[in-house]
Amino acid sequence: MHHTHLTTTTATTAAALLTLTLATPATAQPTPQPDYPGHTTSHYIPLPQTNDHAHTNGCTQAQADTNGLTILFFGTQEDDDTLRQPGTGPDTTTERTPTTDALDYAHHWARGFTECATPDTTTHLALGVNNKDDGGPTGTHAGTTWATTIDTAQQRSTTPNVTITGAIDAEPAWSTPDWAHDWLNAYTSTTTAPLYAANSADGCPTDGDGPCNNDWTLQDVHTAAGAAHDNVHLIPQIYRTDGTQARQWANIHTHGDNGTLHFTGAMSQHTACDQRTCDGTDNTPEQAWTQLKDALGTDELGPATDMRWP
Repeated sequence: MHHTHLTTTTATTAAALLTLTLATPATAQPTPQPDYPGHTTSHYIPLPQTNDHAHTNGCTQAQADTNGLTILFFGTQEDDDTLRQPGTGPDTTTERTPTTDALDYAHHWARGFTECATPDTTTHLALGVNNKDDGGPTGTHAGTTWATTIDTAQQRSTTPNVTITGAIDAEPAWSTPDWAHDWLNAYTSTTTAPLYAANSADGCPTDGDGPCNNDWTLQDVHTAAGAAHDNVHLIPQIYRTDGTQARQWANIHTHGDNGTLHFTGAMSQHTACDQRTCDGTDNTPEQAWTQLKDALGTDELGPATDMRWP
């Protein structure tokens, strides 16, 4: 049998390669992607509702597995400090209710949550309205009124399990940019309570600069999402199953130049779509969260929240 022998040079080279191999650190493994943190349930609340309804909703949320943000959207602010139900226009004949009805609902919701919660079960309960400017008040008046409402709600519903904050659903189709910006500036000037912006970016480009719907610019959307305010947290609407909305927000995040957007999670409407008809906008909470995380290239998003009626 023929045996092949290493020459001295070859043996030396082999030894050097072995030494190099042993001395070279192992190739870094990919950083594990964070697990989906789950979701909370948020609600459209057409007032009036009973105290029992509020109490039951609060209790149900406390019994869920995920701590995090819960938003209650009460609709549109109108003259005389009244609220018009979510999903309605100015010509609707549905009942208008005083803003104090939202305070009552929040109070009983917080009581229900606290009674059903374990000591380590907590939530940020964000009381929200939209930016429809067809109700009468100026953006400054509406923002100031809502900030005062949040401060009053905090005073009424003190519990270690529930932190009451504010929320806004600002969409380009619903107001001028100035109205939305005035609302935001008035809110942040009146209260230190955090604000959650569950905004849309209708018509905005997914790459580069360009116009959005209703004569809003990309910069207008960036501003309305609270970029200039550290206490405004963005949980954008990521409804579309094709991922367009996530890419819009990543582009807005990149191109806005008046501050930094503070993303806290993603909003879906999967349950609301089960209750009503949707077409291509019924992302599950996990799909919405994953689309936004991937588009932003971040691993720091908190839980998603999923909308339902009521």
